[in-house]
Amino acid sequence: MARYRVLVLNYAKVNMEMEQKMLEEVDAEIVMADVTDEESALPLAADADALVTSSVPITDKILDVAKKCKIAVRTGIGFEALDLPALTRHGVYAAHVRGFCEEEVADHAMALSLALMRKLNISQKIKNGHWKEKSWAWVENNPVFRLRGQIFGLVALGSIGRNVAKRAQAFGFKVIAFDPFISADDAKMQGVELVDFDTLLKISDVISIHAPLSESTFHMFNSTTFEKMKKTAYLVNTARGGLVDNEAIYHALRAGEIAGAGLDVTENEPCLADEPLFNLDNVIITGHTAGYSEDSLLALRRGVFSQIVEVFKGGKPKYWLNREELEKQSE
Repeated sequence: MARYRVLVLNYAKVNMEMEQKMLEEVDAEIVMADVTDEESALPLAADADALVTSSVPITDKILDVAKKCKIAVRTGIGFEALDLPALTRHGVYAAHVRGFCEEEVADHAMALSLALMRKLNISQKIKNGHWKEKSWAWVENNPVFRLRGQIFGLVALGSIGRNVAKRAQAFGFKVIAFDPFISADDAKMQGVELVDFDTLLKISDVISIHAPLSESTFHMFNSTTFEKMKKTAYLVNTARGGLVDNEAIYHALRAGEIAGAGLDVTENEPCLADEPLFNLDNVIITGHTAGYSEDSLLALRRGVFSQIVEVFKGGKPKYWLNREELEKQSE
């Protein structure tokens, strides 16, 4: 029997040979649990020295059972599934993985922006026999503007935002950004003009969101913000669904308050079959796939298990979320 056991929750369809090979160094084994809720994981948790989750919440309930657990890792950038105060109380490292899909998300955000601005979603009606809606009537009803010289607005200028900025600049956009956590000089070094949120809303031709979801950013795009945007503007969200009020964006798109939206994430995931946004021609929804590529998936898996190996060897996780709290607790 192995010295350590890693309980992997709701991740059962992935071949874990690579991860198991990584764990051989510390005499650890993987236990797969094809469960979607915390309650179902409890019978296996008592023997777990590490927990890996995508969406199953890690709270006091499972930690009270998993008394041997040293680390809990969320398979992704977001860490909503990890109850950080609970993990700190139990003296367990909380970790996630960063940097594994920055290129992919930036590419996806740019692809959505270009598809919307070139009206690719609408022009695909040609498949239904509508050749330009009977000649140039299509153009009259769906104006397309030259990309060069238009304003590309970024909400947050972190690593992904900076990657998007480079792509937008290559197409000739003027790039602006709203980010209260960086300086104007830092933005200038990226060739980006830092502006306040209202200015970004009012002058951007496309807005791409790359902010984290928190109490202060929840529904930052709502009926009030949509009213401030240009009627010809587009909104792209590859960050978190909760940043955009689902009902408000539906009404804004339907009423023509904004020209269109590219949504990789939505407030309700997965979307229900009768999601009203599905009925609109001026929205593209891609089902939370922006971060995916074969390369990013491998990087994510290595990022999760390399941290577990490090902790089992007596070290600390690379992307340690509750570091400050645990260090205070140990003083």
